[in-house]
Amino acid sequence: MPPPEIRARLRKADGLTQDEVAAVFGVTRVAFHRWETGLATPRRRHREAYVRLLSGWAQKYPEAAAGGGRD
Repeated sequence: MPPPEIRARLRKADGLTQDEVAAVFGVTRVAFHRWETGLATPRRRHREAYVRLLSGWAQKYPEAAAGGGRD
């Protein structure tokens, strides 16, 4: 899983809010925020899906994945 600052950068590159992504996972925005900032680790089922989502974003936005994207 990429570091927290890259996770947020990837989400923002796709134009999504924490609320929107949290809704897809069926969790609260606070829970998602904790995943994104590295304060908590998603449970296995969510973790696997979150890693797939991050990987897809990294392929779609390589500059954000490399740390060069805009916040």
